[in-house]
Amino acid sequence: MAITIEIDHAKTRAKAAAAAVLPVVPQAVKGPIRRIKWGILLLTLSIYYVTPFIRWDRGPNAPDQAVLLDFANGRLYAFFVEIWPQDLYLVTGLLVLASTILILTNALAGRLWCGFACPQTVWTDLFLLVERLIEGDRRQRLKNIGAPLTAKRTAQIIAKHVTWLLISLGTGGTLIFYFTDAPDLLGGLVAGDVSANVLTWVAVFTGTTYGLAGFAREQVCTFMCPWPRLQGAIWDPEAYTVNYRDYRGEQRTSAKKAAELRLQGKSAGDCVDCGQCVAVCPIGIDIREGPNFACINCGLCVDACDGVMAKLGRPRGLIDYESWANIERGHRREAPRNRLLRPKTIGLGAACVGLAGTIGVAFVTKTSATLSVQHDRDPVAVHLSDGSLRNAYTVKLLNKSSSPRRYTLSVGGIDARLSIVGNEDLSPIEVAPDASESLRVTLTAADAGHRDIVFTARDETGSAISATDRFVER
Repeated sequence: MAITIEIDHAKTRAKAAAAAVLPVVPQAVKGPIRRIKWGILLLTLSIYYVTPFIRWDRGPNAPDQAVLLDFANGRLYAFFVEIWPQDLYLVTGLLVLASTILILTNALAGRLWCGFACPQTVWTDLFLLVERLIEGDRRQRLKNIGAPLTAKRTAQIIAKHVTWLLISLGTGGTLIFYFTDAPDLLGGLVAGDVSANVLTWVAVFTGTTYGLAGFAREQVCTFMCPWPRLQGAIWDPEAYTVNYRDYRGEQRTSAKKAAELRLQGKSAGDCVDCGQCVAVCPIGIDIREGPNFACINCGLCVDACDGVMAKLGRPRGLIDYESWANIERGHRREAPRNRLLRPKTIGLGAACVGLAGTIGVAFVTKTSATLSVQHDRDPVAVHLSDGSLRNAYTVKLLNKSSSPRRYTLSVGGIDARLSIVGNEDLSPIEVAPDASESLRVTLTAADAGHRDIVFTARDETGSAISATDRFVER
């Protein structure tokens, strides 16, 4: 059976709006999926707005904000995690892991992230809630389109946009809090004592939130986001996405006509063509037309259809989270099969576990100091008058902790005399917090030949860091 996945909006809506393009005006809906979405919205917004104000004690000379993107000093903090520029491989690993989890989620349940937890979806839901509370539900808002302005209507429009702007301002301001100390910046914003740079970024993020959640809505999910385009490459017929069981719903007819047909012992489709699935869709598509790239898998049409089926006394699930493969099995009158565990999902799950384990090991073995060694290139070796050979190196000690450290330097793998320029007695080298020290080091050996050597720096606690280089003759 050939499958065509549409990227445009619903054909039925396009035909109805041939003369004029109508905006997507979703209708409110009640049901278990809508309640889950409200819960996720509340959770995600709470995390977003509260996190910058959570404190985390890292000791003296270190910021106490739990999550801080301190680009000015080259640090990323997330509770007990501290990332330096040298540790950006961990960030890269986390991004790869997040992408793999997203692909696994898609293989299991399609665009589930898009429908429930994507920031665009969350803030759009919040803006729609404000719009409904001020202007009314779908029917009233559709009546308002093109209607003459009255005093009441003007007040509603002003109240809606003022509320949207306040939410956008709170969103943009909170995002800035992640880049500097939140309480201090909040105090500065209240007192009007902030830089033009801060005000510019707050204005940019405020405008972005206002524009995308207030006006661009379904255009972001359909055209601006790259994820719908990737669906063509990774769409999986075994994934549990929102689908219409057309083998049960067709032929469509009115509820009264369907009841009459059933009384006569004839078959009738459960779909009464009420259009509720289209009315509640935040993208404005008709899921009954088959898989659609624009569908964000939010499941609101499932709640709407289940409500209609309950009123008609018909079984729920005419529109449901179902795999396309099971839809095809339904056409053949075969029993549905659950194939969440299959080679693709098992492989992706194993990849996620492997990546998470690798990142975990890399984080656990990450040290609070680093040692790097660079061999002199010109000359690489010097022959002394007594016949011995000298190699010179630049040794760099980096202390990533918030307290000063004292390191004792030694070398292994060679019988040679170690000298530190400016520190002839080899006394411990003190490195300030969040700082580095570069040392000029020479090794003098009577007869060493080419060999690997290991420089080791040990602090007062006994912790050691090392780096490998070469001792050469010429």
